[in-house]
Amino acid sequence: MQVLSTLELRNIIESSFLPTRCQCSLGADESLTVKVFDRKSERVDLVVTGIQASTLDSSRAISDLITELRYDLKTHQVGSHCEMKARVR
Repeated sequence: MQVLSTLELRNIIESSFLPTRCQCSLGADESLTVKVFDRKSERVDLVVTGIQASTLDSSRAISDLITELRYDLKTHQVGSHCEMKARVR
């Protein structure tokens, strides 16, 4: 059971990366795609697909996802500019 609306969930995830631009979108299959962009060049630094929105049913689950995304962003900035992966929670 999802506690928050999709709009609220998107806002929480996107605003957690400020001032870096983050874009969160919901697919037809109810999965989220999160893109995080480089502040200067607007290049995509991280893309994560396949995040099941239905699993983000608590503030803890949302916080854990954001922590994982930040970790992925930090570890992948050292190497490649864009990392694509599926994440099923």
